[in-house]
Amino acid sequence: MVGILIYGYTHGVFSMRELEKRCCEDLSFMYIARMSCPNFRTLNNFRKDNAAFFEESFIQTVQLAMALNMASLGHISFDGSKFKANSSKHKAMSYGRLKEKEQKLCAEIEELIKQGNDCNNEEDRDYQDKSSYGLPDELAFKQSRLETIQSAKKALEAREESIKPGQKIDDKKQISFADHDARIMGKKGSFDYSYNPQISVDGDFQIIVGQHVSQNANDKKEVEAGLESIQNAADKFPDMISLDNGYFSGENLKALGDNKVDAYIATDRNDKKHSESLDESERKLVKSDFRYDEEEDCFYCPNDQVLTLKNQGAGGNRVYQGDITVCANCPFFSRCSQSKKGEARTMTTDKHEGLRQAMRIKMEQEKAKEIYKRRKVIVEPVFGQIKNGGFRGFSLRGKEKVAGEFSLVCAAHNIKKMVKAIMMGSVCPAFG
Repeated sequence: MVGILIYGYTHGVFSMRELEKRCCEDLSFMYIARMSCPNFRTLNNFRKDNAAFFEESFIQTVQLAMALNMASLGHISFDGSKFKANSSKHKAMSYGRLKEKEQKLCAEIEELIKQGNDCNNEEDRDYQDKSSYGLPDELAFKQSRLETIQSAKKALEAREESIKPGQKIDDKKQISFADHDARIMGKKGSFDYSYNPQISVDGDFQIIVGQHVSQNANDKKEVEAGLESIQNAADKFPDMISLDNGYFSGENLKALGDNKVDAYIATDRNDKKHSESLDESERKLVKSDFRYDEEEDCFYCPNDQVLTLKNQGAGGNRVYQGDITVCANCPFFSRCSQSKKGEARTMTTDKHEGLRQAMRIKMEQEKAKEIYKRRKVIVEPVFGQIKNGGFRGFSLRGKEKVAGEFSLVCAAHNIKKMVKAIMMGSVCPAFG
């Protein structure tokens, strides 16, 4: 069963019906299946019910690649990409709509029960017969619908609580009836229910050495889980790691620092220095033009004015602002102030601003730039190879099952890389 699934996934066959057909018609699949022809339901149930086993299968491919010296963990690159969930955005409902629908159905059910009881009481009185009829079809349908609505509402509340603990849920937040764990993701006007799988790719032979499936639409909280997946598969951390600016967040930087990993992360657009000169009258001042003092917990503007802490939000965001009486006479005021009311410049950050500043300085060095350049030829082609191989969306539903399927996808990718290296002569394993 494992051989059939892995061989199917390496050859772009993800449909279990198609896989059953291939096992009856295709010689290579017949050989892998040992002339057996499993039913498509048997194949699908095996794939659906063995998520943990496929995770272990992926780990075995990583260890095999390391034994073949195809993965040294010298330079690892992280990245994530959206894959469509097995759900439709047209079969979903917002939190506000769920609450309204729940109240409406409860009222309708209560009214139907009242009408049924009144009718039964009248019949019992008229015919002296205490046997009442069962629930009418309309009532059974509405009760079934109410259970579906309440299940989706509960799942949405649990999901949002795990992502934003203690915060009020926005009525516009949506949930799919088909897959409660999937979330709306997308860009450039194209949105659909998706997952955000993350992979860690070794720079030697593009072996995936770590992977996990995320429900977050962005990558700002993915490094800790990514490092854990590498540790589980390879039993050690990489020497260095490169990531794009989507990972440039305080939580990610802290996770890398806590685990003492040599990281290279592209900074945000506003965090890059445009020029060393401040005499360019057309250029607006960006965040990188301001210096953060971690000991004093304040910012210094290019004219050495202090931006002090004004307030701190419940989510950990901190807002710093200068003194308008000083700003008004500053020669850089027109290029600095972003307020339409002419107020002093503000800076928004969190408690990890010191880590951001250190990474900005590090990424300005030529050595760091050369190391980071390799990221695009390490990890980005891997997602391209997976998608060009035909895998663009999940067949299973629920995060746990989706994670198992993605483990199978990554295991198949690693096996293809190892087979190609052996066929090309790059690796010569001594069997026996």
